[in-house]
Amino acid sequence: MTPQRTLVLVAHPDLESSRITAHLTSAIMDLEHVTVHDLSAAHPDRQFDTAREQELLRGHDTIVWQFPWHWYSVPGVLKEWMDQVLTYGFAYGTGGDALQGKRLQLVLSTGGPEASYAEAGYNRFTMEELLRPLDATAHLCGLEMAEPLILHSAHGVDSDGLERHTARYRELLSAVPAAAGH
Repeated sequence: MTPQRTLVLVAHPDLESSRITAHLTSAIMDLEHVTVHDLSAAHPDRQFDTAREQELLRGHDTIVWQFPWHWYSVPGVLKEWMDQVLTYGFAYGTGGDALQGKRLQLVLSTGGPEASYAEAGYNRFTMEELLRPLDATAHLCGLEMAEPLILHSAHGVDSDGLERHTARYRELLSAVPAAAGH
């Protein structure tokens, strides 16, 4: 059986200035079956080589979108990647079955505490509700949406909390089952 391959798309506008996303990224670089792809570094002009990006997706069983939560959504670089790469005929629509049966794993950090993501919380909605557009995207593309890994209160997390979260992330990437049919 071929080992399961994971593509981690790191979507941070300035990874060098990041504490959380940079730490998570460096913590998974040594995982043999993981390909880390920093979207901002690879494409500073945000003009993606669609064919190359699509080939990366074809060559992996699990796709991870790793990003900080920005204004109730993904950072602009990930949205632009989605617009340019998840095209009709590739990811959805007639003949668009290249991602069918692959797994989508969201790994994100928020500035606010978990309690703020509730009906009675500051943000008025749960993370499950706020992530519905990404769930809909996964569904349209035939991706199996995994339970997201979320680090809340990222700005205030101490070193021990960050290390515990990082360990969960490494464990998650090491335990992800192979996608059906790939």
